[in-house]
Amino acid sequence: MIRTSLQAIRAGHWPSLMSAWLHFEVSFIVWLLIGALGVAIAEEFNLSSTQKGFLVAVPLLGGACLRIVVGPLADWFGVKPIGLAVLGAEILALFLAWHFGTTYLQMLGIGLLIGVAGASFAIALPLASQAYPPAHQGLAMGVAAIGNSGVLLATFFAPRIANEVGWHQTFGLMIVPVVFTALVFWWVVPWAYPQTPSIQKRAEASSIPIKRQQPFLIWLCGLYGVTFGGFVGFTSFFPIFFHDQYQLDMVAAGTMTALCGLAGSLARPIGGHLADKFGGIGLLQMALGIIAVLSLALSGLFPAYLTFPLAIGMLLLLGFGNGMVFQVVSLRFQGAMGTASGFIGAAGGLGGFFLPSSFGILKDVTGTYGGGFLMFAFCAGIAAVSVLKVGRAFKLSLPDSRVESHV
Repeated sequence: MIRTSLQAIRAGHWPSLMSAWLHFEVSFIVWLLIGALGVAIAEEFNLSSTQKGFLVAVPLLGGACLRIVVGPLADWFGVKPIGLAVLGAEILALFLAWHFGTTYLQMLGIGLLIGVAGASFAIALPLASQAYPPAHQGLAMGVAAIGNSGVLLATFFAPRIANEVGWHQTFGLMIVPVVFTALVFWWVVPWAYPQTPSIQKRAEASSIPIKRQQPFLIWLCGLYGVTFGGFVGFTSFFPIFFHDQYQLDMVAAGTMTALCGLAGSLARPIGGHLADKFGGIGLLQMALGIIAVLSLALSGLFPAYLTFPLAIGMLLLLGFGNGMVFQVVSLRFQGAMGTASGFIGAAGGLGGFFLPSSFGILKDVTGTYGGGFLMFAFCAGIAAVSVLKVGRAFKLSLPDSRVESHV
């Protein structure tokens, strides 16, 4: 399998693929930095559970909104100039957090701006898609999306750095890798690929599959709201959950979250690769059903030694689901990956926003985090049923009959 994967990576422009991964990796760290430092920020401002939930959720909302804008811009003007613009905006947001995040309201505003880092999703995936042929789309975009592992770096290292220099200075230090990423991206990524059409043709082409397949796009948005929304929402909120529920300090809670995030990040390219071979629809139904069962089990709020492996298993399957969803997206919307990934990615970001904010509200209302897990189990169950029904109704019209038969 490893040999086959290496051959598939060599089938396209691998420097672009690595640049897409780096862009997403570093941006993902920025995007989840407030969540990783949420315990320290909440203690300094003495926040309630609801306020904690919104604190870590606001960057996810900002990313959701900006993905809708960045995706079409990437289709029209190319991923390189828009990708560089996103990195520039991240530098500004980090500078503001470094020097001006002195109140809860200021951090909410800065968190909304930091959400621009979440728009990297609409840069990395179209770049990977353009650099590789259709037969290897699932694996290529899965590799680019390993940038999700930025959650590991954010939740593992940020609390430790904050313990040494303070959480404000942690934002300032993050500017260095973002600048490095911008330099690499500018140097390695071509301004256009040989098969890339003109700006006008890209704008026209991107609107055609979106208009024709709007119901399918809406359905995929719902699925991604559960899979990616669950992944990013839980990894943003788990540091606070582990701290509040099990009295772990910031570093220990971050370490547990990092391991959960690592499982989900590594699972994403595997999910995309398996979807290339066996089709994403059938695998998604199974994954979502198990996710619903695991979330239901987590609602029992068992001791940490039971909760932790359940959490890892759920994040692992959410990662698989992310890769499977976008294997289907890459096949269905080949002419409009930027636009499609922008809308679907926005739905994932919105799912991520609602998850921690709902957990915080339900905790204040009911006195327990169990209700949040029950809510997510219900959403995952509905998504699994929808795959069973909609997957039969929608058939992909692809030139590759082998892929079509799997779907």
